[in-house]
Amino acid sequence: MRIAVDVMGGDHGAPVVLPACLAFLEKHPQAELVLVGSAAVLAPTQTWARCTTVITTEVVAMDDPVEVALRKKRDSSMRVAINQLKSGAHACVSAGNTGALMALARFLLKTLDGIDRPAIATVLPNRLDGHTTVLDLGANVDCTPEHLLQFAIMGSALVAAVEGMAEPKVGLLNIGEEAIKGSETIKRAGELLREAGEQGLINFVGNVEGNDIFKGTADVVVCDGFVGNVMLKTTEGLASMLSDFIKQEFMRGPLSKLAAVIALPVLNRFKRRVDPRRYNGAALLGLRGLVFKSHGSADALAFENALARAYDAARNRLLDRVHDRIGAALQSRPRDATPGDTGAQQAA
Repeated sequence: MRIAVDVMGGDHGAPVVLPACLAFLEKHPQAELVLVGSAAVLAPTQTWARCTTVITTEVVAMDDPVEVALRKKRDSSMRVAINQLKSGAHACVSAGNTGALMALARFLLKTLDGIDRPAIATVLPNRLDGHTTVLDLGANVDCTPEHLLQFAIMGSALVAAVEGMAEPKVGLLNIGEEAIKGSETIKRAGELLREAGEQGLINFVGNVEGNDIFKGTADVVVCDGFVGNVMLKTTEGLASMLSDFIKQEFMRGPLSKLAAVIALPVLNRFKRRVDPRRYNGAALLGLRGLVFKSHGSADALAFENALARAYDAARNRLLDRVHDRIGAALQSRPRDATPGDTGAQQAA
């Protein structure tokens, strides 16, 4: 499996990405990396085994507008890394600007037949000592019922491929479990998902609420990008607050310090379970190539996990599985008419 890496992307760039790449290669002896970045940054990697380098002269900054990444920075590490998917790479990983990454990936790779919009999918921990895959997490703010159906099919294919589940349970995020609740878009999406379940395309278990994500009620939870992104950032904030809480307890009085010491093993186990670094690496589903987005502020451990997720997806033929499931969906039912893609995130 050959993975292209945007070495320059993210808040930290090469000082984080290169150590993560070394650690990843040590644990995955069958993997190869294509490192994309500036000549000066990649100079120390020339002697690395199972690595090739591609030199670029530009970088997409975290605050660059999408138009700049698309039209002006044609030799950016992000763009060239994505293009490696056309030259034999099996997956691409970047910690760079999310909007630019999605726009470039959609422009360069195009979407699969039957997919109107790509979606961002990642995993969140649940209390069953596993995790729940959630999509979309910010690529599409305004979604039609048909888009949510497509997300459900792609998310189901992702979990089936990477987790080895034959029929992942799919839930639709709503304000209640009852089918009569929610907006007209959500209610219509529920109807489409039930139809898809009856046809054997997905294993739809009905509406789920926000707390069901962490209960493990469903293996895949579908929502629009606005809701998904808010939920993700809230979860990351809670994990950060827990870490700060543990540190603060050791700075209080003697009794608090004693209680903190006694509870520390339990708190650390819980902290590790909800540590966002363990779940870093979001898949951009629906494209004609595997692109994974690492968190922009990821450290070396987090970026290494993003590389591992991309490797597992490629090794388990995720792209083929999504293609097959979407093809089956198109054959089994006529697609609903959907309005033109005019969402703010569709600059590509």
